[in-house]
Amino acid sequence: MAENNLIHETSPYLLQHAENPVNWYGWNDEALQKAKDENKPIFLSVGYSACHWCHVMAHESFENNDVADFMNEHFVNIKVDREERPDIDDIYQKACQITTGQGGWPLSVFLTPDQKPFYVGTYFPVLDSYGRPGFGSICRQLAQAWKEKPKDIEKSAESFIHALHKTEKITVPTKLERTLLDEAAMNLFQLGDPTYGGFGSAPKFPNAANISFLFRYSQMANLPKFNEFALKTLNKMAKGGIFDQIGGGFHRYSTDTKWLVPHFEKMLYDNALMSVNYCEAYQITNDQFYLNVLQKTLDFVLREMTSSEGGFYSAYDADSEGVEGKFYVWTKKEIKEILGSDADLFCLYFDVTDGGNWEGNSILCNNLNVSTVAFNFGISEKEVYEIINSCSKKLLEIRSKRISPGLDDKVLVSWNSLMITAFAKGYRITNDVRYLDAAKNCIAFIEKNLFVDGNLLRTYKNGTAKINGYLEDYSYFVNALLDVFEIEPDSKYLKLALKLGHHLIDHFWDSQNNSFFMTSDNHEKLIIRPKSNYDLSLPSGNSVSSFVMLRLYHLSQDQSFLDIAIKIMESQAQIAAENPFGFGYLLNTLSLYLEKPIEITVINSENSELCKSLLRNYLPNSFIVTIQNSDQLASLSEYPFFSGKSFEEKTSVFICKNFSCSLPLHTLDEVNSKL
Repeated sequence: MAENNLIHETSPYLLQHAENPVNWYGWNDEALQKAKDENKPIFLSVGYSACHWCHVMAHESFENNDVADFMNEHFVNIKVDREERPDIDDIYQKACQITTGQGGWPLSVFLTPDQKPFYVGTYFPVLDSYGRPGFGSICRQLAQAWKEKPKDIEKSAESFIHALHKTEKITVPTKLERTLLDEAAMNLFQLGDPTYGGFGSAPKFPNAANISFLFRYSQMANLPKFNEFALKTLNKMAKGGIFDQIGGGFHRYSTDTKWLVPHFEKMLYDNALMSVNYCEAYQITNDQFYLNVLQKTLDFVLREMTSSEGGFYSAYDADSEGVEGKFYVWTKKEIKEILGSDADLFCLYFDVTDGGNWEGNSILCNNLNVSTVAFNFGISEKEVYEIINSCSKKLLEIRSKRISPGLDDKVLVSWNSLMITAFAKGYRITNDVRYLDAAKNCIAFIEKNLFVDGNLLRTYKNGTAKINGYLEDYSYFVNALLDVFEIEPDSKYLKLALKLGHHLIDHFWDSQNNSFFMTSDNHEKLIIRPKSNYDLSLPSGNSVSSFVMLRLYHLSQDQSFLDIAIKIMESQAQIAAENPFGFGYLLNTLSLYLEKPIEITVINSENSELCKSLLRNYLPNSFIVTIQNSDQLASLSEYPFFSGKSFEEKTSVFICKNFSCSLPLHTLDEVNSKL
């Protein structure tokens, strides 16, 4: 099959379409100019490599020669990887939501040559079916309208542009006070599923930021029900099919309310964000269950999603051999052949039956207490765990020989930064040096490969880094740098974080609307300059930016950082209280600000039981920096956070809050009395 222009791209998603009969272009000057020169509308298709319905539409329409011929004759056809170009995706997703009330991928947009949308949708079957117009019919109708009704097209496009500009408006600033958190918590709680946890009905997504907010609010308000709900959600997810029971790691979302049947793709960002949740759950409860989930998830990323260079890959596809979930499911017959005498116990524990729980196969899930299984087989709970662990290793080894789902091996700065944070937090509670090494190696990888002239680039693959970094790339990376800095306070991490923090203010800040743009002031000009204000699958760029600005202020006492953090919170706090589902991360930041962050410095922390005990506590409204040696402390003396502190022979803890610092504390009881 002939190759199209996508053969020159690095994105795995775009390369999947490089042999389509559609004459695809990437989003570039050549394609955009071609549309203008030939006065043809643009068909824009946005997706990502692990997207199941993207594959379906490709097989049905883009690999169909008749459809492709028509597309090539009447449109300039552009493919975009939404993970590489979140700005393009954001703009046209908003257009889709304006029109249809929903969005998703594949995103299918018809544009004028000057990039204005005039018809928008998601997946279209090739023929009219399922109550949806067929893609072929849509193409014919729009091609005809382009020739015969240009004024109607222009009117539709201008209507979209007007509506898009309205979506970027920010509400009037709101006074920051505790009542906003109260309102948000109650509104969010009302969305919860009291039976299975999570928010809303099927499909259910992890919504990590919202879980974190409920943890924080529960502690702040001393209301256990919020904690209990968050823990129930994490329990149900970890025992359901959305969690890979033998290999570790979370799938993208659950197609049902019970967390049983996932959409089987595995995204790096989900596993990063969920790892932080389970870290917090372990700190709150000291329950080994949450620690096990955390370790299995981090170990999965180390084993299967870490490059030899130190970066983290983006995603695993949902499909293998063209079938969704095939790689992960089992039949009872298979398991009996592999496990022999242990099969009955394993099958009972993981709900494996003759008929299966999904399309004749079994998705491993755990609905029984280990005590019930132990009683049923007349053995101890410890023996049950030993058998389950042994069997899981055997099945994982067998599964590794199956044809694996496709791997999207590009490296994205923002997603890698989330993973750095997850590994840093994992190290804090496990003391597993592999996790800290993974975090530090990834920082070194980004510095080496994705920095050019002091600017971050977005994506890397096969030795090529490209695309200007976005708000999320900068803000997430600053956050990751600070997370590693708190563990290993090398001044280089703090200096780089401060430098990038100022870069954000200089190149992304919108002083008129008190928020950051998604793109820098030297980025490619699109029909609007979008903003990231809502948590979607990823935390909002503005919410994370507010958080890192607050952190940078406390470390440096640079007032400009605090001013920016407050302005973002003030501009979005009211809408966050009213619609908390999309503002979990901002609410976490607001909680930190209103509770007044506690600054904790641990001096001589190496091999210290006091330090280990402190780090295992749930202290969401604190910044904890652990100083191992006197050289580290000396190199940081210029920063107010560390001023007035001296290195001591035994572990000492300094706690500063409300503009007052304690004397050095030497026991856990002394520390707890000051918190």
